[in-house]
Amino acid sequence: MDDVLIVGGGAAGMLAAWRAASLGARTRLLEKNARLGVKIHISGGGKCNITHAGDMESVRQAFRREEARFLHPSFRRFTNQDILALLAERGVGVHTRSDGRVFPDSGRADDVIEALLSRLRQSGVQVDRNVSVVEVMVREGRAAGVRAAGQDGERILSARAVVLAVGGSSYPKTGATGDGFRWARALGHTIVPLRAALAPIYLAHPTPEWSGVSLRDCLVRARCGGRDVGRWRGDLLFTHHGISGPAALGVSREAAAASETGAVSLDVDVLPDLGHEEIAAVLVQEHARGGSRVLRTLLQRWLPDRLVPAVAAAAGADPGAPIHQVARKIRNRLCETLKRWDLGAVRTIPMERGEVTAGGVSLDEVDPQTMASRRVPGLYLCGEILDIAGPVGGYNLQAAFSTGWVAGEGAARDALAGCAAPTAPPGIPGQIPEG
Repeated sequence: MDDVLIVGGGAAGMLAAWRAASLGARTRLLEKNARLGVKIHISGGGKCNITHAGDMESVRQAFRREEARFLHPSFRRFTNQDILALLAERGVGVHTRSDGRVFPDSGRADDVIEALLSRLRQSGVQVDRNVSVVEVMVREGRAAGVRAAGQDGERILSARAVVLAVGGSSYPKTGATGDGFRWARALGHTIVPLRAALAPIYLAHPTPEWSGVSLRDCLVRARCGGRDVGRWRGDLLFTHHGISGPAALGVSREAAAASETGAVSLDVDVLPDLGHEEIAAVLVQEHARGGSRVLRTLLQRWLPDRLVPAVAAAAGADPGAPIHQVARKIRNRLCETLKRWDLGAVRTIPMERGEVTAGGVSLDEVDPQTMASRRVPGLYLCGEILDIAGPVGGYNLQAAFSTGWVAGEGAARDALAGCAAPTAPPGIPGQIPEG
């Protein structure tokens, strides 16, 4: 029998396994894929946005209120500085971008994964790959192990505590197929309805020829029923199906929720730092200059060339017209269009393409101090299986690291309760100082 059995070898699972083993618990980690950290591998386009910089209170406040309240204990006990220190000890240097996102200097997510794997090896975690869990076992009202299927057929793996760190339903190809929600529901947990989050947005009438075109630092707004339901500022990338990039991902959760009640449309503020009057002043100045300069030349200052005809058409303007011949009425329409360019109706927001899943195990049913289930003793839950979905920018990986670390500690202390005080194996770091 293992002391702690962890299901899922992603960010949360690896931190949980390492923490449990560092406290002296016999720890086994089960992963259905051939490798650990598959979702980390594809995060940030393979570059891995490890966390968000700054103090943990500001990181916490980026989440919704109820999520931020739940994360308070784990963010205090395992911080962004703790995960960066862990990586630094394994030779992974990092840098912080101007927007606060933290990446490895190498630009390789694999370096982050290898650093975490080295911790698991050093702490003596038993890692079983290519093992699919079929069911969480309960004996006398307590989580007692799992029924698993591997290359050698099915087997029962017993443990004193079980940690579910299996992720959500986004990117099924990574192994996150929503199994944990089914197990948690079967064990009596409430599952908050699942929605897409940090996902690309498919438009009802996309423009495939714009695929690959980016709008830098714009403001995307989602509207439903005549009001704004969400907004996000950042880069926008056009795709064959619609839009992606940080701005689209940032507004996708609100757009997905609103689409359940009515039609959702999107518009873009191309120049969020300039007001209507400031844009109008530029147009008046160019109009007064006279000469042969055409409107297209001015619009190319603010827009990628492939988007100029569409924006001009939306304002009823001829991009080839000399600026000094553009009437005031058209200039005003152009200002309005640049501040609220209509992208059209949303067709769908695919949950399976999202970086995270909104919804999951209700936070009311999990102890935020230990990540212990309030429904089933001996069961712990962490990472994306919980009803937590932060914004784009490294927040969700930090939530996985922090809740995983706390779950591993809670499970280890639970499993070892009544025994002599646990000691870490020789040469293994013990507890990380609390943040």
